[in-house]
Parts: sequence; structure tokens; C-alpha cells
Amino acid sequence: MMLGVLLAIFFVALVFVLVSIIKFKLHPFLALLLGGLLMGILAGMPLDKTAAAMAAGFGGTMQGIGIIIVLGVALGSLLYVSGCTSQIAALLLRVTGTANTPMAIALTGYIVSIPVFFDAAFVILVNLVKTLSRQGRVPFATLVTALAVGLITTHAMVIPTPGPIAVAATMGVNIGWFLLYAIIASLAGVLVGGVIYGKYLGTREEYKNDFANAFADELSEEEKREKETKKLPSGELGIFLIFFPIFIILLGTVAGMFLDKGTAAHMFFVFIGDKNIALLLGLFMGFFCLRPYLEESFNDLVNEACTQSGIILAITGAGGAFGKIINETGIGKQLVEGMTGLTDGTGALVLVAAFIISQVLRAAQGSTTVALVTTAAIFAPVVTGLEGVSPLLA
Repeated sequence: MMLGVLLAIFFVALVFVLVSIIKFKLHPFLALLLGGLLMGILAGMPLDKTAAAMAAGFGGTMQGIGIIIVLGVALGSLLYVSGCTSQIAALLLRVTGTANTPMAIALTGYIVSIPVFFDAAFVILVNLVKTLSRQGRVPFATLVTALAVGLITTHAMVIPTPGPIAVAATMGVNIGWFLLYAIIASLAGVLVGGVIYGKYLGTREEYKNDFANAFADELSEEEKREKETKKLPSGELGIFLIFFPIFIILLGTVAGMFLDKGTAAHMFFVFIGDKNIALLLGLFMGFFCLRPYLEESFNDLVNEACTQSGIILAITGAGGAFGKIINETGIGKQLVEGMTGLTDGTGALVLVAAFIISQVLRAAQGSTTVALVTTAAIFAPVVTGLEGVSPLLA
């Protein structure tokens, strides 16, 4: 089939997915599946092969990220219910001092949102931000910006958060290198967008005298007493448990590069550095350390994690199905060949287009995970085939 026709089919399917999600509020799981089927049928794929490609894409994606998403959600729930999030904030405030409150809040968001969902972490920490704004006379806009940017940056970039896991698997990049780059890039984003821009907002006339005085203390007297008497883990322990699986993954990646292949040491470090094994070890380490601070059983926490991760797995799998059909129809190959013959700036244009579409999806339907998964499914066949474009950068 001619390149122009395949491109038209691709864009019809792409517009169908975007309009279905943004305009008609169709669930992304269904939009991606229907978009993939539409693309396969229009491209002339036999119906049985279209259905088979959809199932194969879904299954292949689950093989890559299914286990780690459930384990990551479970670890985040464990840290959340034990009270680690607020203790990490208290620790960083002690370390940085009240003069550097915006930095402390931004770093708290940066660390906490690695395993804990953005919305849950924000609800827990925003009351602390209100209190610090009133007591320290720091503009509320400054602190809430630092918190929000810190939370959303690692939530969108650093595993074991589900969105980044799905993107890394879809792009086929090494998890260890992906993690290392994500930590560095997200930290830079937090410092610029959270701390520096937050302080700038605090100097503006409409924000500089707003110290969250309009927000009443939302805790009842009984809740205050319970909070004061409840036994909580240390902030140091919380940070250790967050970075424990990350350290193991990085250790496995680095050790695997320098140790001789086939040796017992090489096999051991590659084994523990596997993303699934590292998260499994991290989850049991978390339970062992936080057991005295839990009010519900470990099995209940895992049950909740399975429930919470179900929708993420469904959408991610549907994204994999969409991407598989792009490849099976030959559209991905044709897109790569067509773009390769254009200008030297094609790679940059593809990356910019991916960024814009992900931002449009994020603003339209509110979920960072959905935006990441959908955009990765659309652009992975193109990005992974273009010369001079790193899937890691994408």
C-alpha cells in the first residue's frame, strides 16, 4: 500500500483515539482497542490477523510490565498507609531549615511520588503546606507549586510509577538506564519548575500576601489527638524503602556491564537487577520494616493494590495492542522510511509532536498515566525505527 494511504490511515486512527477520549469521554481502554481495530481494517489486514495482533500486543505488554505495576502500586500503598510520606517531609524540613522550605517541599514531592500516586500524596501533604505557609509566612503559591511540580515530575518520569514503567517497556529501553536518566532529568525539572518558578510566583502581587490563612484546619480534635499519639516510622526509613529497589536495579545494570557474562556473580546481579525481582524484594523489605506501623494486614494491602492497578494494566495493554497493529500493518515501517527521507530535524519534530500530544491528552482527561501510555503506543513504532533518535530520550 502506498505511503500516502498508510499515513492517512494512521492519522485517521490517531484522530479517532484522541477525539474519542477528549471529546466523547470514551474510556481510553476502549478507544485504543477500537482505534487499533479501525487501523487494521482500513489497512487491509485480514480480520483474523487483526484480532490476533490486538491480543498479541496486549499480552506482550503485560509480559513486560504487568508484574512490576502491581508491585509498584503495592509498595506505594504500603508507604502511604504507614505514614511514611509525612515523615519524609518532616525530615527534609529539618535538614534544609525553614529558610529553604520551598526546596524541602519540592524534594518531598520528588521523593514521595516515586512509589505513591500523585493524588494520594498531594492530599496528604497539602495540609502540611498550608501550615508551613501560615507559620513561616511563605506565600502559599510558592509552596503548593513546589509540591505539585515535585510530585508530578517523578510521577510522570521515574519507575516504579506505572506510567514510566509502561513507556520504558513500550519503547524497549533498558530499565536501569531509563531510571538513571529519569532521576537526573526529573530533578532538574523540579528545581526549575518547582523551586525557582514557585519563588517567582510568590513575588507576584496577587500571591505574595497569601499565606493560606483562608484554609481552616481540617482536622477535628479527635483526629489531632490520634495523629499526635499514632506511632509513625522515621523519614529516613521511608526514603530508604523508596530507593531500595531503585538501587538494586541500578546495581544490577552497572554490575552486568563489568562482570564477565556466564559467571555466577554476573547471573546473580542480573537476576536481582531485574525490575520484577527488585520490586518484589522492595515490597517484602517494606512490609518487614513497616509491619509495626500498619493497621491492616499485608494481604489486604496487596488486594487493594491489585484493584488499583487493574485499570492501569488494562489501558497499558490496550496501548500495546494499538502499537502492535501499527507494526503489523506496516504503517510503522512506512512512517520511519518516509520521515528518514525528510530533513535532518525529523527526529526533533517527532519528539516535539509526542510531547504536544501527551500534554493535550493530559490536559483533556486528567490522567498522566493514560497520556503517557497512549502517546508511547502511538509513537513507539516510529521513534524506535528512526536513526539519530534515542528511544531513551523519547
